[in-house]
Amino acid sequence: MRSLSDKVKSIEPSGIRKFFDLVLGAKDIISLGVGEPDFATPWHITEQAIYSLENGCTSYTSNQGLLELRKEICKDLKSKFNADYDPVTETMITVGVSEGLDIAFRAIINDGDEIIVPIPSYVCYSPLITLAGGKAITVDTSDTDFIITKEQLRKSITPKTKAILISYPSNPTGAMITQEQMKDIISIVEEYDLWLLSDEVYSELVYESGPISASSYIKDHLILLSGFSKYYAMTGWRVGYIAAKSEVLQQIVKIHQYNALCAPIMSQYAAIEALKHGQKEAENMRKSYEQRRNFFYQGLKDIGFEVKKPMGAFYIFPNIAKFGLSAEDFAMGLLKHGKVAVVPGTAFGHGINDYVRCCYAASIDDLKEALKRIKLFVDSLK
Repeated sequence: MRSLSDKVKSIEPSGIRKFFDLVLGAKDIISLGVGEPDFATPWHITEQAIYSLENGCTSYTSNQGLLELRKEICKDLKSKFNADYDPVTETMITVGVSEGLDIAFRAIINDGDEIIVPIPSYVCYSPLITLAGGKAITVDTSDTDFIITKEQLRKSITPKTKAILISYPSNPTGAMITQEQMKDIISIVEEYDLWLLSDEVYSELVYESGPISASSYIKDHLILLSGFSKYYAMTGWRVGYIAAKSEVLQQIVKIHQYNALCAPIMSQYAAIEALKHGQKEAENMRKSYEQRRNFFYQGLKDIGFEVKKPMGAFYIFPNIAKFGLSAEDFAMGLLKHGKVAVVPGTAFGHGINDYVRCCYAASIDDLKEALKRIKLFVDSLK
């Protein structure tokens, strides 16, 4: 048999999908594993996509996406973050944020370039960097409240450093950055003339503070990525976007031309409707997540977990070290004996062995039952 790519073979399968596959078909499992809203997309958004199909909108769009959608995105960024982007030359629509990250990495990375990635982090970051020919330099933020610091960045930068990747609120921790912390990161980016890639797909799912975007503070070094999956409950629509200076966007578009061509046209029409008329429903969903966060956080505290209260997204990242099991063994044991699915911290970075990720985008009834089962499992370990 002919050989396959050594680069691809070196990459481990997604740790999230591993546990998702274990749950498929299993009975009486409460899944807190996959990070997805439990709401259906608001009907008027879906209806707009159906209407576009009924009107024969089934063609390709331009590679950059529908201009109307790009205009709405730029309007949204301006109103929320005072960020100025040209819809014609500085924005493009992607097939979700993951595709956006992939083509952004490939547009900036030369073989051997290093990208600093704070961990715990979303599972696709390091593999996509590897596939683009780069090297992910992971920085453990477990001791800094899951926020990378100026000092950690300085220690991690080498002559090969090309970029810093951030994503706040964080998947898997729910940690949220402050304005001062964002300014600290940006000062390092500018001092060392690096790229800053900011994945802001959860930027509006915040609780105690308002949304914060890197685009409020920097443009020349920034590649901004976001989308509609989480805030508008549109995961399956696969529509995201990139905003960046025209010089870099031109290169990103070239890759998009060859690997995806364009995002689905009906999804783009749905996204236009979401931006124009979807704020009320999105805000109601955000408030619901906040209520569930408060309930589940307190429930874990009452059981005895050491856990930091998440400030955004819909994840909580309890420490399980006191129970004497590795993250993998804890997650497998809870699944087998408690019938609750969570994801071990090791899925989000090597060495993150004292945590598990729970997604609380589930019904209150499911969260109540999950807490009962988690307590029974934890009590059995004593």
